[in-house]
Amino acid sequence: MSKPPPKAITKAMRNADGFRFDMIERLFFAYRDFTRDPDIVLQEYGFGRAHHRVLYFVNRTPGIRVADLLTTLNITKQSLARVLKQLIDTDFIVQNTSSLDRRERLLYPTEKGRNLAIELSRSQSRRIESALDDLGPAGADAAKRFLYLLINEADKETVERLEEI
Repeated sequence: MSKPPPKAITKAMRNADGFRFDMIERLFFAYRDFTRDPDIVLQEYGFGRAHHRVLYFVNRTPGIRVADLLTTLNITKQSLARVLKQLIDTDFIVQNTSSLDRRERLLYPTEKGRNLAIELSRSQSRRIESALDDLGPAGADAAKRFLYLLINEADKETVERLEEI
């Protein structure tokens, strides 16, 4: 004889519980909508968000070392290997050996990879520009600062380096 299931909780968590559900929910919905258009394009290739992230950072930093990409994405070698193999096999990324250290693998976008990265970023950039235009210059600076403050301290240097490109 099986046990009856535990009693269901019907009371919703409330802002009064001390959490910023208003901000959490806005981030959830913003991220969902921010990734919607790229997700549709990625599906046409049989790719997912992991492919998008790899393409994005390889295009932002052509010649990136695989080790640095792993650090940036904070993923395992195994996770990257599967995605990277697909992107290389389908001619979106090429992998070369470093002339300085034969153990290092360097990643570059192909023209096909650059074009896809641009296509994926276009709708996201438009969405951001529209929101920042509505905020005005001071609001745009505040939004940029807010997002920066959400980033782990260890990754802020990477963000700053990317902004210099």
